[in-house]
Amino acid sequence: MIKLVASDVDGTLLPEGSSDMNPELYDVIRRLKEKGIVFAAASGRQMNSVRRVFRPVLDDVYFISNNGGYVKYRQDVLACRAFAPEMAEEIITYIRTMKDTFSLVTAPDGDYTDSKDPEILRWLREGYRLSIEEVEDILEKKDRLVKISAFVKNQDAAQAAQPAIEKFAGRALVTAAGEHWIDFTALGSEKGNALKELQERLGVTAEETMAFGDNNNDISMLKCAGESYAVAEAREEVKEVSKYVLPAEADSVLHVLKTLL
Repeated sequence: MIKLVASDVDGTLLPEGSSDMNPELYDVIRRLKEKGIVFAAASGRQMNSVRRVFRPVLDDVYFISNNGGYVKYRQDVLACRAFAPEMAEEIITYIRTMKDTFSLVTAPDGDYTDSKDPEILRWLREGYRLSIEEVEDILEKKDRLVKISAFVKNQDAAQAAQPAIEKFAGRALVTAAGEHWIDFTALGSEKGNALKELQERLGVTAEETMAFGDNNNDISMLKCAGESYAVAEAREEVKEVSKYVLPAEADSVLHVLKTLL
């Protein structure tokens, strides 16, 4: 019997960079809770952004944000994994060597950038609905960052991330978190690690867990679920680790969730 559902957001529940959820999902989350099934939103997004998406059911959802770097339930912080300042500075300095890249850093209290691209800033604010503070130098915030992100404009994120994965191996986690996003998080900041901690907290086994995803940052989470689903548009690496691949249809995740009611 499924007792815990964890789902990625962008590319899985809604188009990447948007916030327009099918309102029927909120009703399904409430009904799942009535049946004793916990719903967790597991996103690479910042906490404030993913909470806005689920505003109608804020008190009914566990939030795994920043790829597992920052986890909350209601007002309780369950995990906050920040970089050491020296590591944050090294990563930011590395990103600055990459071509055509927009940088965004996340602290528990908000998001910051020193990039000036008006098109991307508008998209982040209107699509992701991020409250981004523009600063002179993001290194000013290096003391308590839970995620550092690079938006690579003219490359596939999975390919662009490979040199960084090798450079920071064993010191930081680097993953493609969207078609053009590369996320850097502290060691231990994986969706899978956060899901394991949530399973332990709730007394739920992997076999009692269902998970949905589409991108490389979902792989660790999908491996922790007995019932794992990749959406039709998922990367091939994600489909390979998933038990099921959903059909290419609107609201495919929602259709599966309804079978639990």
